[in-house]
Amino acid sequence: MSHPHPELGPPSPLVPGGMRLVALGGLGEIGRNMTVFEHAGRLLIVDCGVLFPESDQPGVDLVLPDFSALEGRLDQIEALVLTHAHEDHIGAVPYLLRQRGDIPLVGSRLTLALVKSKLTEHRIVPEVVEVEAGDRRDFGPYALEFLAVNHSIPDALAVAIRTTAGLVLHTGDFKMDQLPLDGRLTDLGGFARLGTDGVDLLLADSTNAEVPGIVTSEREIGPVLSDVFAAAEQRIIVSCFASHVHRVQQVMDAAAEHGRKVSLVGRSMVRNMGVARDLGYLKVPSVHGGLLVDLKEAEELPPDQIVLISTGSQGEPMSALSRMAGRDHPIRIADGDTVILASSLVPGNEAAVSRIINDLTRLGARVVHKGNALVHVSGHAPAGELLYVLNLVRPSNFIPIHGEWRHMRAHAELAALTGVAAANIVIAEDGIVVDLVDGQISVAGKVPCGYVYVDGLSVGEITEASLKDRLILGEEGFLSVVVVIDSTSGKLVAGPEVHARGAGIDDAALAEVVPLVEDALAEAVKDEVTEVHQLRQVVRRTVGKWVNENYRRRPMIIPVVVET
Repeated sequence: MSHPHPELGPPSPLVPGGMRLVALGGLGEIGRNMTVFEHAGRLLIVDCGVLFPESDQPGVDLVLPDFSALEGRLDQIEALVLTHAHEDHIGAVPYLLRQRGDIPLVGSRLTLALVKSKLTEHRIVPEVVEVEAGDRRDFGPYALEFLAVNHSIPDALAVAIRTTAGLVLHTGDFKMDQLPLDGRLTDLGGFARLGTDGVDLLLADSTNAEVPGIVTSEREIGPVLSDVFAAAEQRIIVSCFASHVHRVQQVMDAAAEHGRKVSLVGRSMVRNMGVARDLGYLKVPSVHGGLLVDLKEAEELPPDQIVLISTGSQGEPMSALSRMAGRDHPIRIADGDTVILASSLVPGNEAAVSRIINDLTRLGARVVHKGNALVHVSGHAPAGELLYVLNLVRPSNFIPIHGEWRHMRAHAELAALTGVAAANIVIAEDGIVVDLVDGQISVAGKVPCGYVYVDGLSVGEITEASLKDRLILGEEGFLSVVVVIDSTSGKLVAGPEVHARGAGIDDAALAEVVPLVEDALAEAVKDEVTEVHQLRQVVRRTVGKWVNENYRRRPMIIPVVVET
């Protein structure tokens, strides 16, 4: 098995007749899924998703793939294939289309409907090509075949990519639920047929590669939800992903069974379920007076007659559930309420979700989650199913995708167990270039592939240095020091004025540092240091040393030197 090395440089030109691929996101992380294929001078992209920020990225709304590798080549893109409509696969589409608006978006009916709904908010009208399982379409030198896969959102697809360089199968996200709620099975027959044809390269979902066995069927959740509803005496709040149509369907069915009304909470939840309902993927049970009510009406109903379906299952700070837990939402959690977290934990969100569970429990709610009840099953294939696919497809080469390093490593080891040669397995990271030439893959180099941060309306303007400053401000606070100096002599005219915010230093104590700054500036003038930038550094060093010696802290120090 090969893996990237830090000494890798830019790749050499692609060998004629070969295929090149590079992930601009999704390898070594859960999110930002985006893979770019190159063949015969043309590009094909599969997925274009976002990564949600972690606690060490304050103020960041989204993290995008780095599109810099596509600079000067946007006109070579034949199409953008979207395997399904989860944010980690479609969330960055608006930002790519800002750079070239007519890139054809290829996907299933529900996927394209949800993408178009998202793009409307960005005032973008996309060029779309709707496909369904079994379809075959050509885009330049790429002949694509689409296969049904089962996932935690309807209408997910795998894509087989045929070129003169070979046949590549990209599974997208998938599992092999044998009793799916919509009856749509993963097309194992299609996988086996491709295996018979000869798959030169398999790219497969690695998220649950460390989990043994096979997936639990979604159907087993329905009775558990019904039991939870039967035991609930007050309001029920169910939190899940805003795209999990099947889970919302099960909650609505349970609500109808137990005589409760349903209200959708959260803009993305309302938008996505509206699209799913219009297209027939979500079927609202017919009950007297109607099942769905708006939030204002829900607030007026007796607590034992309402179910709220909300976003926020991952502890997102601004989500409806987080605001409820923090008492910053019209819905006030009360003693006896039942909160159901109907989703898996995305790695990295454990602390945020644990905090929400504690906050909700403190307010008197009973919190039901995957750890204490079967209220969710993963949308990703565990090791037993990944082995099954590897044996069906029998790929010549293999690259694990969609996962952190531990997931990809575990998946690579499964591939080796099924007989894929170690030299034909590559565990890559974002930006690593892999070539498929004459039926053999190899690492060809590396392209720049950093994080691109979205903060409000700014895209890419926030840097790692900016985030470091934000972390320091958030954890250590800051001190500002204002001095006025004579522009000719450099001598102190007024100040210093020292102010602290969030640094944990009493205002009275700041008086101690004033004579230290005065003395340091006087010494600087003696040494003929009069340039403003240099004087700022003198002030910063003097105050920083004093704070460190007396408080063992490192707040941000902002020296302001005014010339007069």
